[in-house]
Amino acid sequence: MKEFILPELGENIESASVLNILVKQGDYLKQEQPVLEIETDKATIEVPSNVEGLIKDLFIKEGDKVKVGQVVLRVEESLSAEKPTQVETKVVPTVETKTETKDETPSSTMQKQSTGGIVEFIIPDLGENIQSADILKVLVKVGDVIQKEDGVLEIETDKATIEVPSTVSGKILEVFIKEGDKAKVGQVALRVESVLSSEVPAQQNDIQEEEKVETTQTPTVKTTAKVEEAKINPVLQRAGLIDTQPAILPHAAPAAPSVRRLARELGVDINGIPGSGINGRISLDDVKAYVKRLNENRSTFSGSSIGIKTESLPDFSKFGNIERKPMSNIRSKTADHLSYAWATIPHVTQFDKADITDLEKVRKGLTSSAEKEGTKLTVTSFLLRIISEALTEFPQFNSSIDMERKEIIYKNYINIGVAVDTENGLIVPVVKNVIGKSIFQLSKDMNELADKARRRKIGLEDLHGGCFTISNLGGIGGTYFTPIVNSPEVAILGVSRGSFEPVYKDGEFVPRLMLPLSLSYDHRIIDGADAIRFLRWVVEALENPYRFLL
Repeated sequence: MKEFILPELGENIESASVLNILVKQGDYLKQEQPVLEIETDKATIEVPSNVEGLIKDLFIKEGDKVKVGQVVLRVEESLSAEKPTQVETKVVPTVETKTETKDETPSSTMQKQSTGGIVEFIIPDLGENIQSADILKVLVKVGDVIQKEDGVLEIETDKATIEVPSTVSGKILEVFIKEGDKAKVGQVALRVESVLSSEVPAQQNDIQEEEKVETTQTPTVKTTAKVEEAKINPVLQRAGLIDTQPAILPHAAPAAPSVRRLARELGVDINGIPGSGINGRISLDDVKAYVKRLNENRSTFSGSSIGIKTESLPDFSKFGNIERKPMSNIRSKTADHLSYAWATIPHVTQFDKADITDLEKVRKGLTSSAEKEGTKLTVTSFLLRIISEALTEFPQFNSSIDMERKEIIYKNYINIGVAVDTENGLIVPVVKNVIGKSIFQLSKDMNELADKARRRKIGLEDLHGGCFTISNLGGIGGTYFTPIVNSPEVAILGVSRGSFEPVYKDGEFVPRLMLPLSLSYDHRIIDGADAIRFLRWVVEALENPYRFLL
């Protein structure tokens, strides 16, 4: 089988619309015969064939938009009657009226293989928006005999270094590229004398074939062909008679080019896909099933399903007594969720300090008012109000990212989660509708949710709908830490313990209460400059509580 792919159409032309398909399944396609009529953004052209044979599969239809390098059709090559074979024969004519026949036995079964013409191997489609690659290594040379799926080139694109497998089998006649070249998709890399069908005995080196040759007297001519082994080594190698066949590289996955192409388009590494075929060969269905499993795993994500090889744990009992306890549901869900967040979000953490000396005075001054409202003010109470205003000022922090649709989802509401340390693990209840609420009301809502979480009375509705998370570890200690973004949110603020530090102010060092802050964010949607602007806005609000509250 041989594939005909859409060739390179000109500089900066990556795809074309199919106007007419000039052949159909079952037709015999010849070299240079027009196959398609296509329309690019520059012209309408006919595309000729560079393969010959019976059309077995047609993969496109009129109206489709096809990319350069995409498979258009597949043909089954056949040996032309007018094409001379490369097998030398010694003919001894004998006139007979009857043709001798032999019964085929398993030991005399023929393996079919012969020269099928000259074909070109071109640089295949390397992925979306990749039009060229640097040639790092050429793994073959003129005279080598290659098989389908043998590695022929090692190339480097702007995304990865990959090995390109051959889509043809045969003897290499010419190599058109060299190491260090920059090759384009669709460029001819090799010219190969392909192998198709000649009768080669499976158990012996001599080839015997019987042919009928018609003469003017119409006698039956019996011919015996003895082939010199040295002159058909490539054929004998492919027939399995000589054990000099180059081995398939150990890291090359057994898969057809069309299967590799599908894996690339779906963004998965074909080397990690288990094959269901003979010797682990990977099929199109295997790729689809693998991608389906990955999608299903998104909802039940765990550290072992992120594509990282799992290492077996040692037998800890050899070193001393151990005790195994099952994870609680909260701990299990936390582990799964944070593993997913850490693996899928490109985290960056920005640090800063806020001088909360004046804020602490305000907080203490409002103690009696808070008691009358039935609550207790903390730094987190003020942060809830400050962060809600900051999210209004910086809307990209109040968003989520949809990578499948390549969209950003901006939220017109503000709900803020507050991480709570409980005996059963970390829980993040969400304070709803923060905008418009007073400091006292926010403090009351937060404390009620924290109390419900610690008493295991929290409801599911109290844990969903967050836009941003605050994690305050100041009551325990520490200076800085790097909190993990609570997906599908895009940022989280970590708060550590405040402490008095000497600060140079008005020409002298004075003691000031400094609060360490750590802002982790999703770098896919938030740039570093925006992150520090957001954090500085929060710092300035903390340092000017009177102005902020008024």
